[in-house]
Amino acid sequence: MAYLDRIRDLPSPDFSLYRPFRIDGVDVGYVTHDFATVLDEFAAVFEVRHGAVDLAASLDTPETRTQAVDEVLRKLAERGVIRNWRDERFPISTSFTAPPLLVIERAAVPLFGIRAYGVHINGFVRTRTGIEMWIGKRALDRAMAPGKFDQMVAGGQPAGLGLLDNVIKECEEEASIPEALARRALQVGVISYATARDEGLRRDVLFNYDLELADDFVPRNTDGEIAEFHRWPIARVADIVRNTTGFKFNCSLVVIDFLIRHGLIEPDHPDYVALIAGLHR
Repeated sequence: MAYLDRIRDLPSPDFSLYRPFRIDGVDVGYVTHDFATVLDEFAAVFEVRHGAVDLAASLDTPETRTQAVDEVLRKLAERGVIRNWRDERFPISTSFTAPPLLVIERAAVPLFGIRAYGVHINGFVRTRTGIEMWIGKRALDRAMAPGKFDQMVAGGQPAGLGLLDNVIKECEEEASIPEALARRALQVGVISYATARDEGLRRDVLFNYDLELADDFVPRNTDGEIAEFHRWPIARVADIVRNTTGFKFNCSLVVIDFLIRHGLIEPDHPDYVALIAGLHR
């Protein structure tokens, strides 16, 4: 197996299976033809056509859109169409910095193929023998990737919260990292991908951070997301990513990005260029 297999685990979607989801004539997502049929039941909110699904033109403010769509989504959740309701609101917008056109329940985001954002924080320690990385093992009761390995801290980017504020919040909840330490996390770039998964179409942008930690720091989870933490030599982390699917699907990409940036996957690696391209799709 190879690092490139982790990229191949996320094949690009076949967009012939989808139609655009539009607001005010602007494409903001993609829905399957089957889900479009479900939305056609709610004609006051969604205008379903052969080539696209439009949010009703009468819903012309973020507030009216949010309320109307939320009412539909709650009905679909009652029917089991939407699962794992999170009570977290994600924005729908034309770009990361654009104001939201509406906000939507996180569990519904993949069904609409909306661009979503998140933060992943690599916690690591420099030792005399090289870099060691803190890895979380996800709790077995998690709806997403139970028992898989994860970054020390990671989370979705909700509506109404800045990136650094989200980093601080997630660091406290997932690893008991105090704010002063969390603020030292360095934003080091992004990775992106689009791929079809069981939960729907994932079109994600992950903001990656590196946080160098003292040798005596030990993370402690408080929100139930992580069952246990491990501090491993980076060679062991790399081996797991390269040879197994032990990491949550997008967390393996974050590790590959870390390995490239820290010179642990060098430019003469046969897949170097393909890996970099695969992290920015």
